[in-house]
Amino acid sequence: MNRFTLILLFLVTWLSVFAQTQFSGLRLWLNVPMALSPALICYAALTHDFWITVSLAVLSGLWADSLSASPLGISVMPLFLLGFTLQLQRHLILRDQSFAQFWIGLGAGVGVPLLTLGVLSLTGSQPVTGRFTFVQLLLLGLLNGIACPVLFRIFDLLHRSFDYRPLTTSSFRADRETVRGRQFRPR
Repeated sequence: MNRFTLILLFLVTWLSVFAQTQFSGLRLWLNVPMALSPALICYAALTHDFWITVSLAVLSGLWADSLSASPLGISVMPLFLLGFTLQLQRHLILRDQSFAQFWIGLGAGVGVPLLTLGVLSLTGSQPVTGRFTFVQLLLLGLLNGIACPVLFRIFDLLHRSFDYRPLTTSSFRADRETVRGRQFRPR
């Protein structure tokens, strides 16, 4: 991980939150905000440190809340819980498999809005729900499920392009001769 890919991760998160609220063509057509924050948190949790995941979750939640009608800080807890859970179970997850990335993205895309709805209902707010809420959750899950493997590919390509590859060192040298006693001496 170098600084460029880390800065790019935060920039893509900021742009996705901005695009989620400003570009309303697809949102009006499907009646679903195109939130990619859960997929980006999945990528950060499975590839970066705990503190990077936490800071990305907090900033992403605050950015989303500052551009929406929900109270400031409502989206932070679901994104933080997603990042924290994935960070704890990172050693068990098949990070390099596309099907695992899809299912993690789908679960995150459904779980984060459900947790946000739960937190909103606990605060006394009355979120807009109805018959179409299940379809919206399914579409958000599919969007994040498809976006998660794509984000992994893009950021892994950037990581390979801008970060150096460590040189593997070995104790074996081809020009070294090993002498093992009288019977093994070369003649």
